[in-house]
Amino acid sequence: MKSQIDVLVAQLLNGNIFLQEAIEILEKEMISGALKRQEGNQSAAAKQLGIHRNTLQRKMVDYSLGVGRARMRRKPVGSAAGGRKRKTGAA
Repeated sequence: MKSQIDVLVAQLLNGNIFLQEAIEILEKEMISGALKRQEGNQSAAAKQLGIHRNTLQRKMVDYSLGVGRARMRRKPVGSAAGGRKRKTGAA
């Protein structure tokens, strides 16, 4: 394994790939591979990668991985009357 990583590092350096780009390539491939191995189960993939599920989901958005299946976040819907009324402190 170490010799394969050494070869990869040499290829990245010879290809003038900056460290940040190399990290992004590795991260994207590991996330994609973990999701495939876990058949799309994000919780299991996050566990395999050793990261929190929320971190996995953020990185999936950053790298456009599985965005088509991502859940949309919704803001809470207020009532038609404008929501709760605040207490004024006077009893």
